[in-house]
Amino acid sequence: MGYKIVVDSCCELPQELRKDERFEIVPLTLIVGSQYEKEDDEDFDQREFLDAVAACQECPRSACPSPERYQEAYRTTAERVYVVTLSSKLSGSHNSAVLGKNLYHEQYGEKDICVIDSKSASCGETQIVYRIMELEEQGLSFEEVTEQIEQFVREMNTYFVLENLDTLRKNGRLSGVKALVASTLNIKPVMRDDDGSIVQLGQGVGMKKALARMADTAIEEAVDSENRRLMITHCNNLRSAECVRRHIEEKLRFKETLILDTAGVSSMYANEGGVIVTI
Repeated sequence: MGYKIVVDSCCELPQELRKDERFEIVPLTLIVGSQYEKEDDEDFDQREFLDAVAACQECPRSACPSPERYQEAYRTTAERVYVVTLSSKLSGSHNSAVLGKNLYHEQYGEKDICVIDSKSASCGETQIVYRIMELEEQGLSFEEVTEQIEQFVREMNTYFVLENLDTLRKNGRLSGVKALVASTLNIKPVMRDDDGSIVQLGQGVGMKKALARMADTAIEEAVDSENRRLMITHCNNLRSAECVRRHIEEKLRFKETLILDTAGVSSMYANEGGVIVTI
């Protein structure tokens, strides 16, 4: 096996990649009050988790994997290891992955390990995974792949609209978002990544208008879309994800479009109904 891709569990991988020996998911732990604490692994039950969140007054939270857990993932016969984590400004997962790399080198010696800060989350991580596979299949060297992935991360855009901002707000992840109008007015902010942080682009009255504004922004900012992928992740909201896909594909063509449901960590932050877009 020439290469291996390690991701944290905020990354949505299609089933065919989950079964591929070149991939490994390192799980975060999901915690809801004192009643729910489980690893975000293949046994994650989205409905069970969302119901637990709805029934608990405490804000759900996550615990990042230990450096030792990442170190273990790097023990492989693969010559090159690429590690994709959610934004270092949103979680300690990236730092644990870096520390795990240092531990590996101390114990086992040199190995080509590249830890990539996605400066995103969810399908933003998935985008990077697919790009790594493409570059590896082109026969590029480890150094060339690393350099091109750094450029890819800089050019990638992530947008999202959420039905409920409680988790992000209570976990202190909305410092770049303006004060919101009372929720009784049904104002939904349109947000995006900004070098790994969350900022507000605008807002819409209701999800439908906010999603349309998000799609329009994605269309306006897209560059060279025919050579890129459109990825949309939703939290139990396939209907809205399909609407966003149609809206964007009326104006742009892509080499591939993927629609995925959120895994555990993404479900925690997106909450039920949230929609995330990356190009």
